[in-house]
Amino acid sequence: MMNKNKPPMKVRSVWISDVHLGFRGCQAEALLHFLHSVETDYLFLVGDIVDFWCIKKNPYWPQEHTNVIRSILGKAKHGTKVIYIPGNHDEAIRDCAGHVFGNLEIHLDYVHTTQDGKKLLILHGDEFDVVVKHSRLIAKLGNVAYDVLLWLNRHLNGLRKLFGYSYWSLSSYLKLKVKNAVSYISSFEDALARLAKERGVDGVVCGHIHHAEIREINSMLYCNDGDWVESCTTLLEHADGSLELVHWAEKFEQYKNIEGMIAAKKAA
Repeated sequence: MMNKNKPPMKVRSVWISDVHLGFRGCQAEALLHFLHSVETDYLFLVGDIVDFWCIKKNPYWPQEHTNVIRSILGKAKHGTKVIYIPGNHDEAIRDCAGHVFGNLEIHLDYVHTTQDGKKLLILHGDEFDVVVKHSRLIAKLGNVAYDVLLWLNRHLNGLRKLFGYSYWSLSSYLKLKVKNAVSYISSFEDALARLAKERGVDGVVCGHIHHAEIREINSMLYCNDGDWVESCTTLLEHADGSLELVHWAEKFEQYKNIEGMIAAKKAA
């Protein structure tokens, strides 16, 4: 899947979350392209990697989802330290916290020290979601509404592609336009920043709300690595300890367009 003429990008750390393997909206092919395009010392899986809620409700597991698991395990086999921090959609794996399987470790949360000395607390973040914490039924109803929104998003982007437009996330747009959603995101971010301060670290890395962000909140570094359903985002730590939020959807679209042109030339 990776361009064989282009060497992989080498970084110190990668954070991904909210992949939702087992859910029809999961963009596993784009994630595979990313995983094949990067070499990393640390790979942090920050929750909701597998969506057991969806699997239980409506079983779905194509080959691409198996390939994602194989790619992650392949990186662990070849020296990448993989830290898995389960979220609410894969909360059953929390029972395995503290276990180590070769280069793969499972933790409820984890403190990572960057190359330039920053201490970052890593957790999924659902513990700070009032809806998930206090009403599982409301959370699941919200999940159904989200499924419908992603279905609309998928078909809308099919039309955009037909007319030559790039990928655009309807759900992300609505989050930023609806007052309650904006307030919810802000409250969530503030809560995580307060936790980082209480824990005596320099910042926090989380997922859960599908809203990628790097910003400072009350002198605390707040990082959300986004998701692989809507935005296809990942957080990277480079060799010097600097952090970068990467949006992979556009890179994957460019790759598919190039591959399509190559296939067309071969067929001609």
